[in-house]
Amino acid sequence: MARAFTPKVVTANDLLSGDVIYLAQNGSWVRDLRDAALLGDEADAGARLFEAETQPHIAVGAYLADAVASDAGPQPCHFREKFRAKGPSNYAHGKQELAAQDQTHV
Repeated sequence: MARAFTPKVVTANDLLSGDVIYLAQNGSWVRDLRDAALLGDEADAGARLFEAETQPHIAVGAYLADAVASDAGPQPCHFREKFRAKGPSNYAHGKQELAAQDQTHV
């Protein structure tokens, strides 16, 4: 018996910055997982992954990652994706730097 399809998001790395990016519903790339398209259909997920793979001038290493729906948008299922969504871990830059700045402006 085949497994039930788990919802997915298309994720990759931005070619120029290396930042983690996600494919949005409108086909654009976004840096926040909460803005990604949550794909609940296996055929649609495959088509969207193919779409991502045809954009090597923008995104590299595209793949499908398991996600779950939440009130705040898609959320990662696995530790690796939670880690990637937070941004670089070696020092504060990119998403981590922006998060730190947001905390100081509260």
